[in-house]
Amino acid sequence: MNYTPSQIVKELDKYIIGQADAKRAVAVALRNRYRRSHLPSEIRDEITPKNIIMRGATGVGKTEIARRLAKLVGAPFVKVEATKYTEVGYVGRDVESMVRDLVEVAVRMVKDQKKKEVENKVMPIVENKLIDALYQNRRVTMVEVKREDLERELREHKCEEELVEVTVLDTPKPLMAFGGGEINLGSMFDGLQPPRHKKKKMTVRHARDLLLQEETDKVIDMDNVNEEALSLAEEQGIIFIDEIDKIIGKSQSTNSADVSREGVQRDILPIVEGSTVPTKYGNVKTDFILFIAAGAFHLAKMEDMIPELQGRFPIRVELQSLTQDDFKKILTTPKNAVTVQYANLLRVDNVDLKFTDDALDEIASIAKKENEIEDLGARRLHTIMEALLEDISFNATGEHPMTTINIDREYVQKAYKERDKKSSNRVKMGFQLPEN
Repeated sequence: MNYTPSQIVKELDKYIIGQADAKRAVAVALRNRYRRSHLPSEIRDEITPKNIIMRGATGVGKTEIARRLAKLVGAPFVKVEATKYTEVGYVGRDVESMVRDLVEVAVRMVKDQKKKEVENKVMPIVENKLIDALYQNRRVTMVEVKREDLERELREHKCEEELVEVTVLDTPKPLMAFGGGEINLGSMFDGLQPPRHKKKKMTVRHARDLLLQEETDKVIDMDNVNEEALSLAEEQGIIFIDEIDKIIGKSQSTNSADVSREGVQRDILPIVEGSTVPTKYGNVKTDFILFIAAGAFHLAKMEDMIPELQGRFPIRVELQSLTQDDFKKILTTPKNAVTVQYANLLRVDNVDLKFTDDALDEIASIAKKENEIEDLGARRLHTIMEALLEDISFNATGEHPMTTINIDREYVQKAYKERDKKSSNRVKMGFQLPEN
């Protein structure tokens, strides 16, 4: 999609509070991709992405910014932990696997898009198979079964949970794993023998999904899918390397652990610089993939990275610790706000949860104070909310009428007073659900 930098920031603001500098940096990086795509090929090939490195405590929004950015434009995105990679020569995952993971995501995205395009074409075939299965199922117990009635019931979704027996493709499951990757032994012999089918009993709902997948796979040209996916990964892919500070050894250190960490940095370097990585779908050039690295950098500093890798992340962004005002906004402003999540969960069990403004102030104040001891960012709110709503969540059963529960400052203070006592006999928090 064609978003301006200000529009990108506005979209990110719907889910992430604060961190204006980081949002501006990724917005410009994304817009530059759009600008590059409109240049002549001889100029376009000379312009590479300006990779970004973020520094900030856990829970301040580093990963979420990158994830929302990729989702916004429909780009392939993978998040990897730098600590899971080991230097060449050691047992563990090699750094090229992050590119292979990105290609897998791109293939899945393109394949899903192609499936949506052909669903209407193959749906009549799927419906005929389901009608046949329903016919065989019902004529055992019914004297007269009409296909017209079955077709109507099927299209009106009146038989979604009925068990039917259908013939589906027998897909071998991954059996072995080497270096963090699974190997499907069955797929190694594709084309050498005809596909095997087996009969399975399942609900109509499940059978429809499975048969639809099989029929769309028959229509889709996987060679075109793979080709488009490789191009999508190369031109639009985003790789988020988290915990990059954990592969930075202490300055002037020579112990083996730190040598291995530096080795991982040197292995990452050619991937970020631009190289060709072989995958099972074809070779992928990493020259135009956008890399976003992040870390807390409590012990190590960005300057402790090997100079060559530092140079490949020219844009450095400092993310700020969350303030009390930020915590209050996180509780209410984003589309997926924490209070909205808990309210929706408890509404399933007939509890209508309401938070007063002074309660939100109190929760934000608690989060700020506890983060001064150990900074967990926005994740601190989940810990607080779980403790705050434990009694309500435990006692709500859904067997009572819809009940409104107001969470005010007094409730929050009482909940935390009881929590701090650490008593084995927990005191009820003062609300009463109606009797059945």
